[in-house]
Amino acid sequence: MTTRIVVLMLVWHAGAAGVAAAPATFRVDYYHTGNDKEEIFSLDRIVVEPLPWAGNPAQPIDATNRGKYFFEVSDVASGRVIYSRGFSSIYGEWESTAEAKTLNRTFSESLRFPAPDGPVRIVVKKRDAKNVFRDQWTVTIDPADKFVERGVRPRDAGALIKVHESGDPAQKLDLLILSDGYTAAERGKFERDARRLAAVLLATSPFKERERDINVWGLCPAAAESGVSRPSQRIYRRPPAGATYDAFDSERYVLTFENKAFRDLVANAPYDVVEILVNSATYGGGGIFGLYSTVAADSVWAPYIFVHEFGHHIAALADEYYTSDVAYLPAADRVEPWEPNVTALLDPAVLKWRDLVRPGTPLPTLWPKDEFEQYTKDVQQKRREIRAQNRPERDMDALFREEQKRDTTVLNTGALAGVVGAFEGANYEARGFYRPQADCIMFTRDEVPFCAVCRRAIETILDLYSR
Repeated sequence: MTTRIVVLMLVWHAGAAGVAAAPATFRVDYYHTGNDKEEIFSLDRIVVEPLPWAGNPAQPIDATNRGKYFFEVSDVASGRVIYSRGFSSIYGEWESTAEAKTLNRTFSESLRFPAPDGPVRIVVKKRDAKNVFRDQWTVTIDPADKFVERGVRPRDAGALIKVHESGDPAQKLDLLILSDGYTAAERGKFERDARRLAAVLLATSPFKERERDINVWGLCPAAAESGVSRPSQRIYRRPPAGATYDAFDSERYVLTFENKAFRDLVANAPYDVVEILVNSATYGGGGIFGLYSTVAADSVWAPYIFVHEFGHHIAALADEYYTSDVAYLPAADRVEPWEPNVTALLDPAVLKWRDLVRPGTPLPTLWPKDEFEQYTKDVQQKRREIRAQNRPERDMDALFREEQKRDTTVLNTGALAGVVGAFEGANYEARGFYRPQADCIMFTRDEVPFCAVCRRAIETILDLYSR
């Protein structure tokens, strides 16, 4: 393990001959505790990860205005902000569920940034009811402190797999594909799965046009048992990264709540973004901006889920669908969402994607909403019945194919095709939120691309890590 990491570091620096060596990678682990009304941050540990910082040295400051949270790292001596990033979190989602009204929970989270030369002040901010960032937590860290963990051997994650290498990690967006629930004997399967799904992503615009700005790596920590937990079926596993179905009691939502285990595994590779491949055929996945995304690798719908959930993770794209069951409670007020691909349309004249709307396009934009909703309501009822009756996954796949065929016809023909406007129904709500186009990867499982607004939002993040 140690030899492999040293070799990777030497290759990394040799690839950037004539350029200053990348700084070390600092990681602050902390606990995020609370409920729907209050939250507390508590410092856990500070770790120097084994590999150099893989981020883009040309863009340490994040001006994209993405994420529910935002953190800044400032030099104590000068007060200068030396690094910042927006992010979202499991806690940030959980606090909008019904459970958060009844009890407190604690989640482990992490902040990563290039190692500073001297003491720094870290400020974590959160959006208020009007989506303005407000300070939530401040902590000062001295990198010379004896309690900063250095030289700790990382958890064994196996040899690094080069899936798609374009160049120096510091000049590229580095996507790490991490296995979970693959045994040592299934390493070959993981590598095939990773290459198959990476190829799907790199064939999807705008990643297709920007593949030279992207590296894709793989890690396959060996699991003791094949598969991951699925509590709704009383299936329990302890895979290396801790992935599980039924997050927030949503049967298809796959997350890991084992943040430190996850971080200690992915520290074996350069990464900006992470996709966890779950060794399962049951439909499922998830994606959180700046944290990770997940996908059930053997699902018939894995290509779609991989790309859809990665859209959440890399670019903070909102879900544009609104008829599926979700754990989140509806918003009390209609304020303009911060996500780039949904709007409350409070003032059509200042629509955030107004420049992409053709003159004469009505805002809001009409579409066969009632017809779509009635059919989709029937599909959701059948979906619940399939799960309640524990029917085989092929029944769910057949239902989704039938839905896909109908949706493609309704949403992608005639006057609606390719039109950018403001289509009501988005962000899990049928009324009051609007999406940019009738159809998109973030709306349905149809064989359609990202809409123009989503593509631009992704391009902005690709630029942040590679330009």
